[in-house]
Amino acid sequence: MVQAGGSMEDVRMKKRELRAAAQKRCEALSEDEYRERSEAIRQRLKEFANFQEAKTVLLYASLPWEPDTRQLLADCLDTGKVAVLPVMNPKRFELVPFKVETVDQKLIPNAVGRLEPDPRTSKHVPLQYVDLALIPGAVFDERGGRLGHGQGTYDRLIPLLPQTTRKVALALEAQVVSQVPMEAHDRFIDIIITENRVIYKI
Repeated sequence: MVQAGGSMEDVRMKKRELRAAAQKRCEALSEDEYRERSEAIRQRLKEFANFQEAKTVLLYASLPWEPDTRQLLADCLDTGKVAVLPVMNPKRFELVPFKVETVDQKLIPNAVGRLEPDPRTSKHVPLQYVDLALIPGAVFDERGGRLGHGQGTYDRLIPLLPQTTRKVALALEAQVVSQVPMEAHDRFIDIIITENRVIYKI
């Protein structure tokens, strides 16, 4: 029993190390490198057939060291897509999608620092309508393994999405490693788009 507990702690320690190392690699990029790589990822996503065909896209507001997603909201609205951002329930760490109508709509930071719509003034969009879901994370591997930021919000969200919804991660190459340790509650994503390539889950 003690050994099993120790093994679980080993996994969690490894996850913390991988998160910290990936963040350090990303933060070591110059401002120009970060901007150029984020733009390359954005262009790859725009050319992606699933993005072009999607009517409703679940976005997220990026943290400072993740690929910049700010322009993607405009890309969705400019092409007539319904753009939704998740709102986090801070007590349950659950995510509920709400529609974003304009690029200058006021967004407010949640408990982990991501910007989200004000649910009091925004329209709820059921997950069943989401065709493409962009899933943030700290670290990924080529098998579709994903390591989030530790709250488990997207591990809870992913199983609620329709099976036909493409689950796509946008990641800097600095966030891709050979293997992510996965626990029973961790969820895989379908596709990873980096500045250099599109990785389909093995």
